[in-house]
Amino acid sequence: MRQTGGGPRWVGTALVWLLLLIVLAFLYGPLIPPLLRSLEPAGPEGAGGLANYAALAGDERLLRALWTSLLSGVVVALVAPALALVAAQAVRIFRLPRLITGLVLLPLFVPGVAMGVASALGFRLLGVQPSLPTIVTVQVIWALPFAFLVIMTAMAGFDPVFLEAAHMSGAGPWRAFLEVELPMIRDGLQGAALFSLILSFNETIRTALVQGGRNTVATYIWSQYLQVGLSPALFALMSVLIAATLGLVAALAVVERRSVAG
Repeated sequence: MRQTGGGPRWVGTALVWLLLLIVLAFLYGPLIPPLLRSLEPAGPEGAGGLANYAALAGDERLLRALWTSLLSGVVVALVAPALALVAAQAVRIFRLPRLITGLVLLPLFVPGVAMGVASALGFRLLGVQPSLPTIVTVQVIWALPFAFLVIMTAMAGFDPVFLEAAHMSGAGPWRAFLEVELPMIRDGLQGAALFSLILSFNETIRTALVQGGRNTVATYIWSQYLQVGLSPALFALMSVLIAATLGLVAALAVVERRSVAG
């Protein structure tokens, strides 16, 4: 007998929402305890509350690490999408999509520790001292596959007929790309840049193995945890880093939405 009414449909909708809430709780639940613990007093005489956040501004090591993170993040956000765009164009030009895609995505399947140790050894053999360029290099290698996937997705919505029309109008390959294709995949490039910035800012294992005397914010948190352990000040820093990451992810979502709408 066929059931009538909205009962079964309402139950199904409620079940979907319940499952969604469970998934969201699983994903974002671990972010809540650091925020709560960051408001605790740092010691018996500690003020607690927002004082833990204010104390971050006086930590010179942290400020140097923040400067390193910002510099490396900006460079990675510029270099990784540019290299990913070259690789994406190579897929089209050389008509070897599986080979090129496999080579570009290979770093995703190499353990971070192995990649970091191999990079550190390679720099040592080349006589390159740990520095900002070595940090940027390993972070670009890590961000490149993700930037490549974002740009490939953007290019999948581009119709090559527009390039053919530009060529028929007398435009060369470079002019056709700059004036026709690039504006249409611009949002994809912006998304790849934001994604690369997020990955750079949060990368820890590979960076720690090639940073030398420098620290990024992520490696600073890791080193503080190993040396001092968990503290309200560290929880405050973690909360700020989580908030910054979520803000960048929100910006990435806006860019992706604009790309789909366009």
